[in-house]
Amino acid sequence: MKKHSTQYKNYKKDFILTNANYLLNHSVGRPLKDTETIFTNKFFEPWSSSLDEPWNQWLPVIDHFTNELAQLFNAKKEEFCPQINLSSGLTKILQSFEENQNKKMVVLMSEVDFPGMGFVLQKALPIHSKIRFIPSNEDVTDYTVWEKYLTDEIDMVFISHAYSNTGQLSPIDNVLSLARSKNILSILDVAQSVGIVPINLEALEPDFMIGSSVKWLCGGPGSAYLWVNSKRLPYCKPRDVGWFSHENPFEFDIHDFRYKDTAMRFWGGTPSIAPYVIAAHSINYFNQIGIKKIRQHNQMLIEKVSGEFDVEFVSPREEAKRGGTMILDFKNNQERILSRLKENNISVDVRSQGIRISPHIYNDEADMSHLIEVIKTTKF
Repeated sequence: MKKHSTQYKNYKKDFILTNANYLLNHSVGRPLKDTETIFTNKFFEPWSSSLDEPWNQWLPVIDHFTNELAQLFNAKKEEFCPQINLSSGLTKILQSFEENQNKKMVVLMSEVDFPGMGFVLQKALPIHSKIRFIPSNEDVTDYTVWEKYLTDEIDMVFISHAYSNTGQLSPIDNVLSLARSKNILSILDVAQSVGIVPINLEALEPDFMIGSSVKWLCGGPGSAYLWVNSKRLPYCKPRDVGWFSHENPFEFDIHDFRYKDTAMRFWGGTPSIAPYVIAAHSINYFNQIGIKKIRQHNQMLIEKVSGEFDVEFVSPREEAKRGGTMILDFKNNQERILSRLKENNISVDVRSQGIRISPHIYNDEADMSHLIEVIKTTKF
């Protein structure tokens, strides 16, 4: 793999890193240094200084947000709708299947999916629907596993692109292609992959997608989104609506509701603006760099660590099967190593599979060398 270029070091200066070796990007990405200024100019200043209501200055923020998403995912801006979080977006999608409300749907997902997504499916699907799980001991990076479980009985499949607790990356190209061939609805969850793995929605063609900005996109909480394939949109009749779901929000005729002809029919009532000021700015920043470049940098840093810990490196070795997170498992020495990492201002966390480590564009080889040195000098 290519040697690290000094140009990557320049990205550190753009982020607030508080003198820490921050490797928790699978959880919350770090803010850009100019975020506060952007927030003041785009949100607080219109609110505090204008003698008129600030909506004419606030609402363009949403256009900026959806425009940046369209560039990020190679999709149409009209196919995106802001959401407060993934659970809200998934609930709205599931409740929009008007033709399926009385159908006993069979839905496939994995036991290693984020539990919150399973909770939504259990409560928001039509009554008497059934969820089938790919067992946690199956390898979700292997297409033949999906092929085995994606039978003709399945009505809908929920697919996580990346799994933060295992570092795995699912083969979404092939899984989505198989789902289309069987007329199975697909919902793609990109929360753990967006911003670190290139995603081309025009090529992938899921029916729906949900994602957020809080992790690799460094956009903070509250700036999630859903995406609806244009071919699927005419059949979506959201039930959780509000005046901004209306074709003309300012018509104000209580007797006449008409859905917007875009994914914004999923929007709802008076919108939140503040989170999208931050997220639109940070997504623009990463769009300028390019996700492919960020991915190459991330994988190079992971390779540097994987070469030092053969047995302990439990996330996938193959880059095509690995997300942006590596997992190291030190068994009985885990707590001691975690304590030493914390003492040395190295920010990581731990789950059932081991210690989670996620380097971003603002991390460099020196950060990885620091991590390796602290671990290796810890007496087991």
